Amino acid sequence: MTTTTRLAPGPRQRFPGDTLVAYRSGPLDFLVGLQRRYGDVAHFRGGPEHFFLVSRPEWINDVLVTHQRNFTKSIGLQAAKRVLGEGLLTSEGEFHLRQRRLVQPAFHRKRIASYAEAMVECAVRTRAAWQDGATIDVGHEMTQLTLAIVGRTLFDADVGGAAHEIGAALDELMEMFPLATLPGYKYLERLPLPPMQRASAANATLDALIYGMIAERRASGDDRGDLLSMLLLAQDEQGSGGMTDEQVRDEALTLFLAGHETTANLLIWTFYLLSQHGDVRTQLEREIDGALAGRLPTFDDLPKLPYTRQVIAEAMRLYPPAWVIARQAIADYEVGGYHVPAGATILTSQWVVHHDVRWYPDPLRFDPTRWTMEAQAARPKFSYFPFGGGTRLCIGEQFAWTEGVLLLATLAQHWRLRLAPNQVVDTKPLVTLRPRHAMHMVAERR
Repeated sequence: MTTTTRLAPGPRQRFPGDTLVAYRSGPLDFLVGLQRRYGDVAHFRGGPEHFFLVSRPEWINDVLVTHQRNFTKSIGLQAAKRVLGEGLLTSEGEFHLRQRRLVQPAFHRKRIASYAEAMVECAVRTRAAWQDGATIDVGHEMTQLTLAIVGRTLFDADVGGAAHEIGAALDELMEMFPLATLPGYKYLERLPLPPMQRASAANATLDALIYGMIAERRASGDDRGDLLSMLLLAQDEQGSGGMTDEQVRDEALTLFLAGHETTANLLIWTFYLLSQHGDVRTQLEREIDGALAGRLPTFDDLPKLPYTRQVIAEAMRLYPPAWVIARQAIADYEVGGYHVPAGATILTSQWVVHHDVRWYPDPLRFDPTRWTMEAQAARPKFSYFPFGGGTRLCIGEQFAWTEGVLLLATLAQHWRLRLAPNQVVDTKPLVTLRPRHAMHMVAERR
């Protein structure tokens, strides 16, 4: 229920769509500038569409949690259904809740503990292939590593031989997401344009892999206790039927994409930040050496690696893999005393809030001590929300924390990565926050 018709302040359109063009050309700077100039609720038009940037933590909580039933996913993620179908990232309402309940057991604590060994084994394989003094593409290395882990832990499949092909196909789909949100995309995708052809080939590659796994598993009837088995054996509430191959494919592809992309990017940015802050790296190595005494980390070692987790948390603050969350209002809404009309899009940006001086003094400084228990308790909820919130909270949050800490500990135990000379570092905000250029770093054996 709204009590005002007043729209929030914001930039005026000089011509239809000019602010949307500015947003798309540099979304991170655009959103930060919008919040700094107009405040915690700012409004802009994208042609006929209304957009509102909400940046106060308690109001973000209202949108993502308290009043979440008044919102659906944004137009952009609705467009992603062309690729991901009705997976957890894109589905809505009761169907989403049902699918989430079916997938949830794969991410319970005991299950994640059982994944830890495979995570470390994959990291050992990666670090063993590095050579002292060699320049490596950290993005490629982390992508191959996290793809292997998703394959092993969730699908009991060794995708090592196909990891490059899978990674390239997923990259192609990621590059297509901005195009998929353009007005008229449904007409563009019918044309024989090179981007459309590449996306179609990428889809075919991934479908062949996933449908192949589904067919093999259905034929064998094996219950391997992994996510794929859970999806194939799942019954509806009446127990009268399981998921179709297409439904299993949608969930599997969504988790393949989300399960590797975010952690890979997080590790890239973490190694970059460590290369720029020798004092933090020294303290990290001191903790790893003291806690592990040369042996490999296990799930039970996580409580012994608090600073390692703080390094991950701070890297995720500075370079949040998910940098914006968008919700579309079903009914009129009010936030901060301003009117949000039905159909408008509310943006909540991790990039904006995580760099807000009110919550993080000297916000561009890489400082893992921000993540002591005391420091966290002094900040409001949703001043940090890398995994979202509400019923759409990332289902793999604990998987990601476990993976991030164990992989960083395993790799940093033996290696330091130094930024290669003349390396240009910039951000590329697609669905996730990627580096704009390949991150080349020199591996130095400890």
